Amino acid sequence: MKKLTAIILALAFAQVLQAAEVNIYSARGEDLIKPALDRFTEETGIEVNLITENADALIRRIELEGANSPADVLLTVDAGRLHAAKEAGLLQTIESDLLASLVPEHYRDPDNLWYGLSLRSRVIMYDRLRVSADQISSYEDLADPRWRNKVCIRSSGNIYNQSLVASMIAHQGAEATEVWAEGLVANFARPPQGGDRDQIRAVVAGQCDLAVSNTYYLAGMLTSGVADDIDVARQVAVLWPNQDGRGAHMNVSGAGVLRNAPNKESAIRLLEFLTGDFAQQWYAETNGEYPVRQDIAISDVLKGFGEFKADGLGLEKLGEYNAEAVRLMDRAGWR
Repeated sequence: MKKLTAIILALAFAQVLQAAEVNIYSARGEDLIKPALDRFTEETGIEVNLITENADALIRRIELEGANSPADVLLTVDAGRLHAAKEAGLLQTIESDLLASLVPEHYRDPDNLWYGLSLRSRVIMYDRLRVSADQISSYEDLADPRWRNKVCIRSSGNIYNQSLVASMIAHQGAEATEVWAEGLVANFARPPQGGDRDQIRAVVAGQCDLAVSNTYYLAGMLTSGVADDIDVARQVAVLWPNQDGRGAHMNVSGAGVLRNAPNKESAIRLLEFLTGDFAQQWYAETNGEYPVRQDIAISDVLKGFGEFKADGLGLEKLGEYNAEAVRLMDRAGWR
């Protein structure tokens, strides 16, 4: 009887181990997250199932799946989309003393519904030969008429631009921000097109003198192993805006546990792992992103961009002002 009981318990334990999994809906490209997830599985035995798609599509999918959704974690590349998931009632409170101790308050949801995992800044980049660092110092300067026909930036549909504008609304109000947006549009060197790397390439090609881009795109070009990208990236310098004031605009890749998560405990363990030493160092060395933790060393590439003052705005504001930012950009003629 004892032997039979032991066999039954062993089989039950094996089933538990086999069932240990976590399902991620991720707006990050697989290559930018999969190695860290593989390490998580190695350390915990928890299998990770990954689905990648853009954040808006994932949020719609979760809403349609409802209580039957298999998703445990929503991982996005912008705080605004995490806020949208919160507003849609898709997330649940995460109870984790570890996350609360490691992730700075302004990089997480005030209700503990999502946590930032890595950082990037949306900065001004310029051609080293045609522009000097003392010619521009702030986001506001991008609207100065001296830069007429000299600014390259992505479209208003880009969430990174929407979040930058939302941060400006939070700091200086919608009216002043709309005046700024109108001045910026007047300075466009060309209609917005392409991604951040395309803006950087346009600067080096002489199509514009200034570009607005996230830091990790430049870092990715420098470490790409592609000779043309490396050559272009080396000709561009990073200007950290608003260093005498609020600091450079920050955004996060981050994650939340979904309201109907079937594997809640595994989901929380995953988020805790992604704020651990290995994942934070991996973000910095491999992805060209800044760790969300200040005690983690950054890569030599990021050190090459120089030290900077970061905006301390609570990133939930990026979501709260998103809709107003989009309307404002449309009125300004930012397409």
